Amino acid sequence: MLIRNSRFSLWRMAAASMAALLLGACAANNYPPAPEKITQGAYHYKVGAGDTLNINVWRNPDLSMSIQVRPDGKISTPLAPDVQAAGKTPGEIGQEIEARLSKYVRDPVVSVVVTGFHGPYSQQIRIVGQAVRPIAIPYRENMTLLDVMIAAGGLTEFADGNAAVLERHGKTYSIKLGNLLKRGEMSANVPVEPGDVIIIPQSMF
Repeated sequence: MLIRNSRFSLWRMAAASMAALLLGACAANNYPPAPEKITQGAYHYKVGAGDTLNINVWRNPDLSMSIQVRPDGKISTPLAPDVQAAGKTPGEIGQEIEARLSKYVRDPVVSVVVTGFHGPYSQQIRIVGQAVRPIAIPYRENMTLLDVMIAAGGLTEFADGNAAVLERHGKTYSIKLGNLLKRGEMSANVPVEPGDVIIIPQSMF
């Protein structure tokens, strides 16, 4: 009798655990699908710490240089030390340097080109969970889920790609990475936005 009760208890516990897993999977699939179109306006890249900038001062090669943005988000150029770069567009950085140089150079014209990209953390896209390479990557204009997953190396063998979610502006959306990567369903290849977080859970079975 004791053995029978023990077996019944174990079966009931296993059934309860299975039900919890199924409920969790169902809950994960109850999120609305990710939007098929992005809602942001025109995208302008903002510089981040670690970016490499090519700064050209017209007709002043001695003031032109290639420089990396420091961890504090600033750069120092001849006659323009400690210029805030992180969080600004290349054009805004050029205008700031022009204002600094105008004290020493007549009508300076400065162009800033980003040659090494990281971007500010707020605009990076993060992929966590069951990706081959969980990673944070800088956003590129017109970037999609497929672009992101290529950078992350795809799904691991334990990933539940169709239970993956996308976190955006405090909202959670369902994304079908399994359909996209394993079945080639391009309808699942939705656009991403700066700051998106993609979470890929492990398959329960």
